[in-house]
This record gives sequence, C-alpha cells and structure tokens, in this order.
Amino acid sequence: MVRFHTILHPTDFSSNSAEAFHLASALARDCDARLVVVHAVEPAPAVVGEAALVPNELEDLREEARHKLDELEPVDPGVHLETMIRDGPAPAVILDTADDCKADLIVMGTHGRTGIRRLFLGSVAELVLRRAHCPVLTVKEPAHANERSRAFEGAASR
Repeated sequence: MVRFHTILHPTDFSSNSAEAFHLASALARDCDARLVVVHAVEPAPAVVGEAALVPNELEDLREEARHKLDELEPVDPGVHLETMIRDGPAPAVILDTADDCKADLIVMGTHGRTGIRRLFLGSVAELVLRRAHCPVLTVKEPAHANERSRAFEGAASR
C-alpha cells in the first residue's frame, strides 16, 4: 500500500471543497498523515474604471478565511491538522505549498466545468493536475448535492 505522510487540501470553502476535505481528513486518519489545508487569497482583477482591492479589503478576506479555517474539523480529532492562508493565484499557491510542505498527495474539489466555461475560465484543478509533482485526487460534488443546488437556484429565481 502507498504510504502518505503529508496530504495537502486546498480549499475555497465551497461544497466541493467540503467533500474533498472530508475525504482528505479520512485519508490522513487512515495513513496517520499530516493534513495541511491551504486557502489562496487572490485579489479579484480590477475592472476597467474600478480600483483594485485595497489592503483593508485584502485583510478582511484573510480574516474571513482564517475564521473559516478555524472552524474545520477533521473526521477524527487525532488528525494532525495545519491550516494556512497564502496570497496569490490559486494554482500557484497550491503548487508552491505542495512543494514547501513536501506533500505526498493533493486532495481537492473540482467544480466540473466543461465546454465553453472551462475554455474561458480555466480550471484550477486541471492546472494543478498537469503541474503537480505528486499525485492529485480530485473530488466531484456528489450528485445529490448538485440536485439540491439546482433546486435551490430554481426556487431563488422564482
């Protein structure tokens, strides 16, 4: 059996990321591995005529992320959990963190974008898959969660 010592879980706090976190923490428990969770704070690109995020807004994003990271609970309280916030584009943050913490595995959610949306928006998971120096396990949101999401969106649009 493959032995993982350090598992990296990048999170954007979406339901997809929550699913991946549960899997990553279960794997960390089963392998007696360290679980490192990272969140990338990436300033939104400025729109023509609008200013970029000012330092106070970035600090607010970091504070909100810290609060959410502090609320994470692994499937087993014995899991060695480390959390961090790093500034920069998500793919670069994930890849740099994987190298820095010597990750044996990256477990991350994927939003499953396809077609035109993926072409224009790109895919963090795809970039990480292509460039990571360790295995990457991507986790799709379960079908029942997608159905709940569509039902919610349908009700909200009425």
